[in-house]
Amino acid sequence: MTTQLTPGRWRGLKTTSTDDHIFTILAFDQRGSYRKMLPDGTSYDDAAAIKGEIVSALTTKTSAVLLDNQYGLMPAMHTRGSCGFLMSYEESGYSGDATYRKLIFDPQWTLGKIKKMGASAVKLLAYYHPHSGALAEEVEGVIRQVVQESHAHDLPVFLEPMSYSTDASIAKESADFAALRPQIVIDTAERLTSTGADVLKLEFPVDAAFDADRALWQSTCERVSAVCTVPWVLLSAGVDFEVFAEQAQIASTAGASGWLAGRAIWKEAVTLTPENRTAFLRDVALPRAEKLGAIATQHSRAWTDFYTPPAASDTWFRD
Repeated sequence: MTTQLTPGRWRGLKTTSTDDHIFTILAFDQRGSYRKMLPDGTSYDDAAAIKGEIVSALTTKTSAVLLDNQYGLMPAMHTRGSCGFLMSYEESGYSGDATYRKLIFDPQWTLGKIKKMGASAVKLLAYYHPHSGALAEEVEGVIRQVVQESHAHDLPVFLEPMSYSTDASIAKESADFAALRPQIVIDTAERLTSTGADVLKLEFPVDAAFDADRALWQSTCERVSAVCTVPWVLLSAGVDFEVFAEQAQIASTAGASGWLAGRAIWKEAVTLTPENRTAFLRDVALPRAEKLGAIATQHSRAWTDFYTPPAASDTWFRD
C-alpha cells in the first residue's frame, strides 16, 4: 500500500534522489566533530571553504547533499543546481546525561528558515533507545511535532535515530552493546516508522567490529525492511569505506532505498593541504562516491514503492 504525498514532499524526495528514485546522498552536516578534525586555529571562513570544496567536488556524483546551519550556507549556494540539499534541524549534541539523551534545538534556527534557503528536505537526528520507556515516548512526541511542522512547510523529513547505551556500564563500542544492537535497530525502525517521517536514516544493524557473519548482516537488514512502512537509507557512521561499501550493498539488496554517507567518503580530505585535498577528492573520494552510487542503482528499492504523487484534477489548485 502506498501513501499519497503533497506536492512539496513529492518534489522534495524527487529532488534528493536519482532518476531511478534511489537516494545517493552525501552527508556533511558535521559541526562540532568537523571542527575537531580541523587544525587548531582554523578560521570560520577556512572551515566553510574546505567544506564547500569537498561538497562541490563530490556532489557531481550524488543525488543530494546534507548540510548544517553553521557551515552549510556557502556550500549550499555553490552546489550545482541539479543537486538537491537537506538541512539539519537539530542542534549538535543533546541535553541530559549520556544515558538519558534529549533533543535540543537552536531557537534562532527554524524550519521556516530551512524552507527559505530552498532546501529540498529536513534532516532530524534524535538520540533514541526504543526500550527507554517514558523517555522513548517523549522523544517520539518531539519527533512527531517536528514532522508535523515540517510538513506544514511541505518539506519531507529524513529521520535519523541514533542508538546509544542507557547503561553506564556498557559502552556503545563494546561487545555487550553489539549483541543488543540488532534488536535495538529493528525495534527503533518499527516504532519510528509511524511518526510520520518520510524516510528513516538508519545505522547498519550489526556492528562489523564484533560480527563478520555476512549471512547475519543480510537477514538482519531484511528484518529492518520488514518492519519499515517508509523508505530507509543506510548511514555510514564513520566506518571505513570498504566496510561501508559492503554494508551498503547488503542493505540495498535487503530493501534499503540507498545511502546517506559522509566520512566513509571524505574524512581524509579535511586535514590535507589544498593541493593534496584536490588530488584526493579527484582520485579517491570521487571514485568512492561513484562506486556507492553504482551499488545503490543496481540493488536498492525505489522510494516510489512507498509513495505516489498528488492526484491532479481541474480544481487541484483550489484543493
